Amino acid sequence: MKVDIKTKSEIDRMREACRMSAEIRDICANAVAPGVTTGEIDDLVVEYCRKHNVKASFYRYADFPGHICVSVNDEVIHGIPNHNRVIMPGDLVKTDVGIFKNGFNGDTSRTVALGVTDPAVMRLVETTKACLKAGIEACGPGVHLGDVGYAIEKVAVDAGFGVVRDWIGHGVGRTVHEDPQVPNYGKPGTKLVLKPGMTIAIEPMITMTRLGEKTDVLEDGWTVVTRDRCLSAHFEHTVAITDDGCEVLTLPADYP
Repeated sequence: MKVDIKTKSEIDRMREACRMSAEIRDICANAVAPGVTTGEIDDLVVEYCRKHNVKASFYRYADFPGHICVSVNDEVIHGIPNHNRVIMPGDLVKTDVGIFKNGFNGDTSRTVALGVTDPAVMRLVETTKACLKAGIEACGPGVHLGDVGYAIEKVAVDAGFGVVRDWIGHGVGRTVHEDPQVPNYGKPGTKLVLKPGMTIAIEPMITMTRLGEKTDVLEDGWTVVTRDRCLSAHFEHTVAITDDGCEVLTLPADYP
C-alpha cells in the first residue's frame, strides 16, 4: 500500500476541486423533486462542468457512464443516471459527485429524503449524518483508521442500523480512488495511522436493517443494492489530515 502524502500547496490546489464538488453536490441535491429524472440531475453536472471548464471525476472512470451517481431507496451507491428513472415523493435519493480540477479530485455525497414522513426513515438519514460527523471528529494525526471506523460503526449500531461492509471509503486526490481503504467499521488501535497530508473520503453507507449490510450489484454492473432491499442512506466528505486535526474540504453543506 502506497499512501500519497500531499504538500500544503497541493492541498491548496485540491481544496478548489473539493469546493466545486461541494457546490455541484448541493445544486444536484436541491434539484431533487417529484417528477425530476435522475438523468436530469446528471444534466446539471454536465452543464456545470461546461460552464466552469472542469471535468466530472466519475465520468468514464472505469467506464462508468454517468457524470454523477444517483442512487434511490435500496440502491446504496453507483446508481447510473437515467432519463427514464423518475424521482417520486417518499424516495431517498443519494447524489454522489466529484470534480477534477488542478490535477486533483473532490468526492462528496448527500442523501435527500423527498417528502418522507416515516420517523424511522428520517432517523436513518439523521443517523447517517451523525456517523459522518463521528468519523470526521475521530480523524487526526496519530489516529488509527480502526478508530475512525469504530466511531462510525458505533453510532449506527447503537441506533439499531446496519453498516455496509462490502463498500467503504478511500483515499482521494490525484485519482478518484487511492490508498488507504477507509472502512466504516473497525477496532480501535488497528489499521493505518493517519498522518498530516493524507486526504481521505469518509462515506458511511448505513442501512435500515442489519441484513442490509450485505449487498448485491445489479445486472448493469454498477448499481449496488442492499441484499434484502431495505432502504439505505449515504453521506460523504473529503477530509485532509492536518498537523492538529483535520479539515473538511467539501464544505459548505447542511451537515458536518
